[in-house]
Amino acid sequence: MRIFITGASGFIGSAVVKELISAGHEVLGLCRSDDKVAALEAAGAQVHRGSLEDLQSLKSGAAQADGVIHLAFNHDFSTFVANCEDDRRVIQALGEALVGSDRPLIITSGVGIASTVPGQLAAEDGAVVTSAQIPRAASEEAANAVAEKGVNVSVMRLPQVHDTFRQGLVSPVIELYREKGVCAYIAQGQNRWPAAHILDVARLYRLAIEKAEPGARYHAVAEEGVSQREIAEVLGTRLGLPVKSISAEEAQGFFGWLSMFTAHDMPASSAITRATLGWEPVGPGLLVDLAQLEGIEG
Repeated sequence: MRIFITGASGFIGSAVVKELISAGHEVLGLCRSDDKVAALEAAGAQVHRGSLEDLQSLKSGAAQADGVIHLAFNHDFSTFVANCEDDRRVIQALGEALVGSDRPLIITSGVGIASTVPGQLAAEDGAVVTSAQIPRAASEEAANAVAEKGVNVSVMRLPQVHDTFRQGLVSPVIELYREKGVCAYIAQGQNRWPAAHILDVARLYRLAIEKAEPGARYHAVAEEGVSQREIAEVLGTRLGLPVKSISAEEAQGFFGWLSMFTAHDMPASSAITRATLGWEPVGPGLLVDLAQLEGIEG
């Protein structure tokens, strides 16, 4: 297959590019900046110049491909709601380019929108929240909208994706701990985040695009939930900082914008995903990668 990828030079995208090419696929990677072109070409991908803001460039890239993986997202949380609505428009544009064909589109979401009951293990086929509740749900609402037009679209929900360099939302938590001089967790620290190693996630995207199952919902979850306390304790050791519990009332003041995530228990299952795609994660766990994190020592 010839696969068009947005976010091809990003943390997850670069791993997906390598996984697809090693499996014999061709990759056309969206790229807006000159400094990313060389890296994409070195990985064996072709470059499609454009951006998320240029919807015509997205449609053009999708028109040249046998399938599309949409990974790009603006992670500036100071404009989170606007970014989510931008993603809605991007998915609508990609869908328009695929109407009338069976070429697959995989869009990216998060496991956090898949559960409305605190502490309940979120499943792929469970209830989801709306964008009025959690803005990131706009991506799946857009997927539903293009599916109604006949587009073969599926959803990949991500947990904390990690290696020894980056770890999803844990990365800004690390910077916060450095700034505050303490590794805090809320109450007993039992709030959990699901996680998966970057190479396992990349393989799952490949399996999903190859299967091209319309309407599928996948959870890229290797570990159903790693507790906030465990994360804080490992980071405390690596950073040489004290570890302590703070109250729920103190969470907003300590974590700031991150409190919308750290205050919630968000475990998730990937049982359906594993059974459907034959995916078995083999990479190291989140705590193992945190214990070996590059450049973390204080």
